[in-house]
Amino acid sequence: MTQRSWSIDSLVLIFSFIIVAQLLSYVIPQGEFEREPYAENPNRTMLVAGTYERLEGDELADLPPWHFLVAITEGLQSAQDIIFLIFIVGGVIAIVRRSGAIDSALHKAVDHLGHSPGILIAGCLGLFSLGSYTIGMGEEYVPLVPIIVTMCLAMRMDAVVAMAMVWVPCGIGWACAGINPFNVIIAQNIANVPLTSGAGARFVMMLVFLALAFHHTYRYAMRVWKDPASSLVADVDYSAGFDLPDDRELTGRRIAILGVFVLGILGFVFGAKNHGWYITELNAVFLAIGLIAAVIAGMGPGDTSRTFIQGASEMTAAALIVGFARTIEVVLSDGRILDSIIYSIAGLLEGMPAEVSAIGMLAVQTICNFFIPSGSGQAFVTMPIMSPLATLTDVPQQTAVLAYQFGDGFTNMIVPTSALLMGALALGRVPYVAWVRFVGPLLLKIFALAAIFLVLSLHFGGAVGLY
Repeated sequence: MTQRSWSIDSLVLIFSFIIVAQLLSYVIPQGEFEREPYAENPNRTMLVAGTYERLEGDELADLPPWHFLVAITEGLQSAQDIIFLIFIVGGVIAIVRRSGAIDSALHKAVDHLGHSPGILIAGCLGLFSLGSYTIGMGEEYVPLVPIIVTMCLAMRMDAVVAMAMVWVPCGIGWACAGINPFNVIIAQNIANVPLTSGAGARFVMMLVFLALAFHHTYRYAMRVWKDPASSLVADVDYSAGFDLPDDRELTGRRIAILGVFVLGILGFVFGAKNHGWYITELNAVFLAIGLIAAVIAGMGPGDTSRTFIQGASEMTAAALIVGFARTIEVVLSDGRILDSIIYSIAGLLEGMPAEVSAIGMLAVQTICNFFIPSGSGQAFVTMPIMSPLATLTDVPQQTAVLAYQFGDGFTNMIVPTSALLMGALALGRVPYVAWVRFVGPLLLKIFALAAIFLVLSLHFGGAVGLY
């Protein structure tokens, strides 16, 4: 569902950023922009271009050495709406998975697609990208890797093709997500744009990226089919360990649960677009989905409660990452240097076209994802700077959000700091070097296309419904 399998290194890194943020408050000149309320949301404010002023005298902040420790609590409080969302969604998804609905649907779809290499590749690309585009699936795909490998081996393809059919669409789905509560919802919340807005335009972009991915994967698959010795994993032993799982039946109850899930998501999209629904309503929708799914699955109250708590507990790392990441902004703001940083970056881009700023945002987000593979965490680290920077450089907020999504999602296909990627490669017995040799050229093409989409969004975003 989401990038949930963090290692402690992610938390250590973000904690280090918090300390660095406080140290910077002692050396960076303090200053502030004037701010005014958003017309659509008077409770949120935006900076006013051309109003930056250096602070002097009594206006200067003087943070005590231990302030970063106090700020962590403030960061958790500031991010509480997203933290609650993460816990609730994690618990509800655990209930739906306990019913077997998600896993059986994925297995059934893959079984029906396995008639020809082209159909299997195209079908898996579409299926797995849609799961990431909607509810941020990712971890759910990892157990499917051995199954896809088994099918590919039976069709005279290799494990690299199997990995590509799972992890490439996962990355594309995250990068172009329209209603994923773990990346685009958070980023749009920070950028103060309507939740799920631009989902249609992002879906079209996803289709274009998937077409590119299909061409790259199918061409390699056909090369291996004709000459098995050309496989990037020709020296890996796949003689054992790839068996199909039990209990893959897509029953009537499981179909009904999937129907409830889809209706719930569509209901929220309608409410967000027509009635201004936000994080609170999204939490309510997911809770309703979980309760109805438990009833349909025949789960008792105690079993439902335990499953929900277990699913929510697995999201603790994600919740802490979000809270600690939000603390960076708290420290920068308390030290009165957040606006100074934004002003300095904007000064470097002054006079440059908005296109350069947008592509620069993509580069920054891409680099950040190598160090912060958590999509939610990265949003809270970078978007508080990128969102106001977009205002100063005439870049639409939706374009800034899109740059974040592209930088986060696409690099998930290759970053060695992603526990999910490395785990999936291990299950598929695909050496990391072999995977990089396959996916590296594809990513070069994807990022070139991403830059084009960012530029187009500046000029035609309104016309295509992006904002």
